[in-house]
Amino acid sequence: MSSPFLFKDLYLNFGNRRKGVHAVFCMFELMKKILSALLLLWFLPAATFVAKAQSFEDVYQLFQESKILNDHFVGFSLYDLNANKYVMDINGNKHFTPASNTKMYTTYAALALLGDSIPGLEYVERGDSLLIWGTGDPTFLHNRLDTRVVYNFLKNTNKRIFVVPGTMKNKFFAHGWAMEDFEAYYQPEISTFPIYGNVVTFRQKGYNYLSTSPASFQNSLDFLPEPKVGDFELSRSFHANSFWMSKRPVPSGYVNEVPFIYSDSLFIKLLADSLGKSVTLLSYQKPSNTKILYSGSTKNLIREMMLPSDNFIAEQFLMMCSWKQFSQFDTYLVRDWMKNNVYKYFSAEVALFDGSGLSSYNKVTPQNNVDLLVLLKNKLPDEQERFRLFPAGGVDGTLKRTYSKDLGEPFVFAKTGTITSVYNQSGYLITRTGRRLAFSFMNNNYIDDRASVIRKEMAKIITYIRQTY
Repeated sequence: MSSPFLFKDLYLNFGNRRKGVHAVFCMFELMKKILSALLLLWFLPAATFVAKAQSFEDVYQLFQESKILNDHFVGFSLYDLNANKYVMDINGNKHFTPASNTKMYTTYAALALLGDSIPGLEYVERGDSLLIWGTGDPTFLHNRLDTRVVYNFLKNTNKRIFVVPGTMKNKFFAHGWAMEDFEAYYQPEISTFPIYGNVVTFRQKGYNYLSTSPASFQNSLDFLPEPKVGDFELSRSFHANSFWMSKRPVPSGYVNEVPFIYSDSLFIKLLADSLGKSVTLLSYQKPSNTKILYSGSTKNLIREMMLPSDNFIAEQFLMMCSWKQFSQFDTYLVRDWMKNNVYKYFSAEVALFDGSGLSSYNKVTPQNNVDLLVLLKNKLPDEQERFRLFPAGGVDGTLKRTYSKDLGEPFVFAKTGTITSVYNQSGYLITRTGRRLAFSFMNNNYIDDRASVIRKEMAKIITYIRQTY
């Protein structure tokens, strides 16, 4: 402490003064200095508290004292967007599996490469013929996303429709995806011209009866050969579009989506069935004078990807970006573009192998996520427009039940990321004093049944920052 040395110095200084008027003057000056020192000591605790608060030491202490966060790998980076500096960092330069935090990177790629509108169809007219090419648009005949723009265009044409298949250089599953999830709703196949979201939707329509959409799959559904005990099950063959249901009663209100095996011939059949007219597959060299039919808003589709964390939309975004930027379907080219034009400015290497976050090979740092959030802020300076693309805590998306509103308003706008032994949140935080912060809170390598406990602990810390700073 400096105060004892201050008083000692003043005392020695006074002791060396001469007597007389000069001594009286020195005494007066000494008393002024002593009074100033006492005032300093009086206000020192408050000053120390403010300094501690501004240094986020209390938040560091929350991390240190948390038994929940100290039994696995945790990273946390907190960045002041107004001051353009980090105010907290724990393992911020270490690599983590991001899971669906990957979709933030896909969002930036879509904003940078696609423009304002989603390309729904590429086409050219030749006499009485309409030749069409896919663009990778995931919304065509999707049960939730279809705008009917492309469908109405094809339905209302009086020309013969020819589909020219696209060549996809990447695989229908990305590197690092779990093959055993081939029949899971969240892992449809990637394709050049998606239809119905590349899934069959099964709905309970009566006792032990399921209807299918598209209807043409109804004849591909059968009962499992052996009776099964336990809950009702629905499955698909690994090698064919054959579906089986167990002989247990179908639960009331049952709805499930199961990916189908995509092929050009299947696409032609499904398209012809939906249009009620003949459609022909054709090999044809694409001319230079094709036209583009746009199906919807890029930002609206980003929101549909981000809020429920839709993997299929994310992967098809990369397909559309590849089509738009490179005139071919090769998502590796998009990742190279991001690496050469975006990631090279980041604080650490970014390794992403898909657009959704399903790949366990993906690795980023919390600081990488903050770098990306800053870029998104610069890309979309309108705060409300940017926040609309993220789940809002206590309001919608994957954060609806994680946070409660504070003072009647949401304060966290962030993307979650969840796969086995991974739970992350990265996004924007508004404090009660109006500070704008970007954060990335990453948790890896824990026993999976602890996810809900970790999520609550994260929400507690983020809420504390909101209310304290």
